[in-house]
Amino acid sequence: MTINIKKCTLEDLHTLQEISYETFNETFKDQNSPENMIAYLERAFNLNQLKIELSNLSSQFFFIYFNNDVAGYLKVNINDAQSEEMGEESLEVERIYIKKEFQKHGLGKDLLNKALEIAMERNKKKIWLGVWEKNENAIAFYKKMGFVQTGAHSFYMGDEEQTDFIMAKTLI
Repeated sequence: MTINIKKCTLEDLHTLQEISYETFNETFKDQNSPENMIAYLERAFNLNQLKIELSNLSSQFFFIYFNNDVAGYLKVNINDAQSEEMGEESLEVERIYIKKEFQKHGLGKDLLNKALEIAMERNKKKIWLGVWEKNENAIAFYKKMGFVQTGAHSFYMGDEEQTDFIMAKTLI
């Protein structure tokens, strides 16, 4: 078993789109209407939007490979790329997804540790993320990793307003 994490570049645009669609759909399709899923996927993961995000110097994407297969990805944001105003001392984990077939191998923990490593390298004092209030597995995972709920914000899935818990971890 070989696990590697690689920073994404613009050359990875199409692969990033594919894994974004696949993992988001796998994670949320059963709890949302097909119309809202399509609307969100087309807005969040169209090639132009992903190109803008990949080109933003305050955001970084990483693929995680399991035996040379792209198994998941991570997106982190600092400064004004954060989806909420959390200040210069914070790093946001905006996306962390693992394909279903690669779950239960510790890859999510590997990606979260990568985010923590980046936060420490950049002297951030806090790492935070938003997680859907109904995503119980993810919430339990983040709690296990030392995150605590500090608030909530709205997340729009198509035309449906949903609630994301904001979870944070203070770094020493």
